[in-house]
Order: sequence, then C-alpha cells, then structure tokens
Amino acid sequence: MSTTSTTTTLTPQEIVERTLAAGRHLLGCVVIVSETSEAVLRWANSTMTTNGSTLSSRVTVAALVDLPGGPAAGTVSLGEVVTDPARLVDLVAAAERSAREAGPAKDAAPLPEPSAEDPGWGEPGARTSIAVYADLAEGLAEVLAGPARQFGFADHSLTTSWLGTSTGVRRRWVQPTGSVELNAKSADSSAWVGAATRDYTDVDVRALAAEADRRLAWSSRKVSLEPGRYETLMPPSAVSDMLVYLGWSMEGRAAQEGHSAFTGRAAVGERLTDLPLTLYSDPAEPGLEYEPVVIAGGGTAVFDNGAPTRRVEWIREGEVHELQYTRAEAAEFGTAFTPAGDNMILTGGSSASIEEMVASTRRGLLLTCLWYIREVDPATLLLTGLTRDGVYLVEDGEVTAEVDHNFRFNYSPLDMLRRTTEVGATAPALPREWKDYFTRCRFPGVRIPDFRMSSVSLGR
Repeated sequence: MSTTSTTTTLTPQEIVERTLAAGRHLLGCVVIVSETSEAVLRWANSTMTTNGSTLSSRVTVAALVDLPGGPAAGTVSLGEVVTDPARLVDLVAAAERSAREAGPAKDAAPLPEPSAEDPGWGEPGARTSIAVYADLAEGLAEVLAGPARQFGFADHSLTTSWLGTSTGVRRRWVQPTGSVELNAKSADSSAWVGAATRDYTDVDVRALAAEADRRLAWSSRKVSLEPGRYETLMPPSAVSDMLVYLGWSMEGRAAQEGHSAFTGRAAVGERLTDLPLTLYSDPAEPGLEYEPVVIAGGGTAVFDNGAPTRRVEWIREGEVHELQYTRAEAAEFGTAFTPAGDNMILTGGSSASIEEMVASTRRGLLLTCLWYIREVDPATLLLTGLTRDGVYLVEDGEVTAEVDHNFRFNYSPLDMLRRTTEVGATAPALPREWKDYFTRCRFPGVRIPDFRMSSVSLGR
C-alpha cells in the first residue's frame, strides 16, 4: 500500500486571510502578496541571445505591536510560493519579533480604514508572455539586419499586488511596466535610445533605431573639448534622470529637521524659476497610472498601507509646492499627508521639440543621456555623473560633430530649474540611470546656459 503526498499552492487571497488570522493578537497587521510575471528579450552584436518568461511571488508581513513607549512595526518577507499555512504563522511571529526589537516607531499611526470595496479583489494574478513582443519582434528583425551593430534589452512585467490589513482593507492592483533600450555601435562610437511602455502597442522600434543611426552619423566628425561650462541641450531622457532624483529628494521630515536642500533656498513656497513649470505625480495620469492606495512593503510608509494616493504637485508654476509626508509626519508638522508618487511629469514648456531647440542654437552641446549619477551634497542637491553614448557639438543650428570623449558633470537639478532658459514640449521619457526603478515619466527637453562639465572621462 502506498500513499501520495500532494501540496496545494494557496491563493493570494487565502494567504492574506490566513496571515491576518494568525496576527489577530497584534495591535495591527498588514499583508502584501505580490506576483510578478515577466518576459524579456535580449540581443547583442545584432543577434538575439535571450528570451523567456518568469513568474515570481513574494509575501510581506508587517506586524504592529504596542510597546510601553508607543506602537512599533516590524516587517519580514518570503520570496517563494507558499504551500504550507504554517509558514504564514512563522512569518507573523518573525515580524512580531522584528517589531519588538525595533522599538517604538517615530511614524506610528493607526492603520487606515477601508475607503472602498475592490470588485477585483478575488481575481487571479495577471500574466504576460513573449507574445507581448509580437509587433516589436517584426520591426526588430529589420533593425538587426541593418549596418550598425545592435545591442539591446526589452522587458515587460505585470505585477499583481493584493493588500490586506487588520482594519479591513482589501485591495488588488495590477501594475504594467515595460521598457526597451537600443544601443547601436560603429567602430568607434555608440548611441543609446530607449522608451517606456505599458504594453508595447506604442513602441516603434524602427523609429528608435533610426534615431540611434542618426546619432551615429553625427560621429563621423569628432572634436575634443575641454571641461568647462557649456550651453547644453538635454532631451527628455536626460532631463528625467536629473529631475526624478529631485522628486525622490523632496522629503518633508528631512526639510523640517534642517538636513535637506528644501530647508533653505528651496523651501516650500520658494520660487525656483519664472517659467510656469509644474512637476507632479498623479495615480490617474493617462498611460502612466499607478496604485490608487499606498501598497508599501516596508520603510516609513508601513502605517500608511491602504491610504489613498493622490495627485501631488511637487512644483507648481515654478514654486516649490509640496513635500512628501507620511500620515504621522503630516500630523506632527501640521501639513497634509503627501504620499510618494510612482510617476513624474513636468509641464509648462513650449511646443518646441529638441530638434527645433537645436536649430535655434548658435553653439552648445547636445547631451543625450547620463549615467552613474550620485549625490555629492544633499544641502544643495548637487549631483555628479557621467555622460555616455554620445555628446554632440551643435554649431549654427546643426549637430556638427561628436565629442571624442565623455565628461564627468557636477550640477544640481534645482539649479537646472533655476537657470534653464528654454523648456520644450513634454514627451514620454525613459530615465536611463533609473529605469530599473522608475519608468513612468513625461518630461520636456531643456536648454541650460552653463551646465558644468567638471572633467574629462575617457570611458565610452
């Protein structure tokens, strides 16, 4: 006689309910189940090298406990499919231990109450597949047959999150994320282009490759330039790399406590530019939507899980308007709850394209993309980084050469806004430096009269 042992994967909804039941004795409990379905393509030297799809799962549990000094929170995660309900009991116990070891939290607040029922709560996770690249692959075949050596990567994921809390919040959200990068190479030059997408229906890979080829053609003539300050044109991708970091740095507590660039000259209400520029995040932005409630696995937002997100205008009409605050920080400092955003849009420029801005330039640089950006001075938000894959000389309205080396730059995104003299049309943008973390962007091209190239970098 033999017996067969079987295991059954728990549904995300079952995981949430069983975990919350195991944490009934706690002051509060938050459970987030996430499933990410991902499909990728990779090519190198004009040859496809990798394609495939994966499915990953994660369960995150936050335990809230009442200590003599106030509420504490502890968070643990499990990055695997759960088949044994006992694992969930262990997760709750581990999160509770973490909370007790952490001690009272500065950002403690009661968990939000449910704001609305989610009709999609009971649905399964969304799935992507290689089929999402059907149109891209057709155009890519033509691109790979072209004269330039092509390297690149395309990624698409659907992350389904289920949030459950001990106060009764039950929310499900599917977040699509995609991006494609092309790097075209000749014997001594390279050019990068990229685009973000939700579903690849709006990606024209032939047009992307044509832009990369155009940039390679500019490299037929090369010049050498000394470090210094140059009038610089930055297309939307390069602008997004600088200003996304600005948005990430707009933390209210740091400003209130005096160790932020938003403590002094850039405090709330301060004018950065006379141009009518507005930098905002909005969960309902068409084509760039993100979750309508906070779904945060850890960090200072654990107590805010389930709170509604909203449109936040970080900069309004040229003035610093809002900084990020958790609900507890908002109560402490007498301001509004201001959740972080998962998209970023800058508006207020003209209708000019980057090509039109080039045409009106007597002499300057076209800086196509940035790399290896790091903060040097948080008090001024001074950033340093490298140029990469194409710095071009503009003379009398035309790109006339490629600079035969890269530069290290030092510049603050706050000074970008203060000193920019022209802002073009807002367009979709993929931040090259930050694209692994942040892809939902729309930015304009800008003209900066004195962008500082601090030294020469010989790497390409």
